[in-house]
Order: sequence, then structure tokens, then C-alpha cells
Amino acid sequence: MEERKYTLTKSERLCSKTLIERLFAGGNSSFPAFPLRVVYMWLEPSEGTSDVSILISVPKKRFKRAVKRNAVKRQVREAYRRNKYLLLDALKAQGGKRLVLAFIWLDNQLRSSEEVERKVQKLLTHIVESMQ
Repeated sequence: MEERKYTLTKSERLCSKTLIERLFAGGNSSFPAFPLRVVYMWLEPSEGTSDVSILISVPKKRFKRAVKRNAVKRQVREAYRRNKYLLLDALKAQGGKRLVLAFIWLDNQLRSSEEVERKVQKLLTHIVESMQ
């Protein structure tokens, strides 16, 4: 049995400007679960380096102080890291699909880590259900 690694490596982070522009260009799927919204785009198996690449955005409009923006990013990153196998297992079952995700923070207030984790789980299960 394969041991699962609950890590978030550099290859799992979305850094490509062209992929980010394509993701937000329009025509891609989006789903809200307040205080988060996810925007996602399917890729061909030849594109991308990992099965799933993520981007986390907390607008300066929501939190003026970088300390709060970084705290929210940390919460979302941790919630994704703990629950990413909901998505990765479904992708392996589909065979060869790749995915680009962007989590966008919508609220003006900080939330508890448990609430953020529940919302990330909800968003990931919604993406899995939309695959089938």
C-alpha cells in the first residue's frame, strides 16, 4: 500500500503566469462556499507538472495588513494539504486528468481554521462530483 504524504510541494503550487491568465480569462468553472470561492480549469495530461496545482489569493481589498492576509493563506494552505487526497484519488480513478485550482478569499473577517477546513472540503468534493 502506498504511504500518503500530506505535503504541499513547490510543484503543486501554481506559478506559471500563462496558466494563471488562462485560469482567470473566463469560461472556467467557479463555485463559492463562503468565505471561499474556487476557480478551476482542466488541463491536458501533457500540461502542468503535477496532477493538481493550486493558487491562493487573499485580496488587499479584504485585509490591508499583510499579517492577516498571510494568516488566511496559511489556513487555506493547511486545509488543502490535509484534504487534497479527496481530489487526488478521484483524479487517479479518472486516469490522467490534470487540474489547476485557485482559492479566492471573499470575506472581510478572519475565520476559524475548522470552518476554513470544512469549506475547503466542500469545495473539493464539489469538484470531484463535477468530474463524474
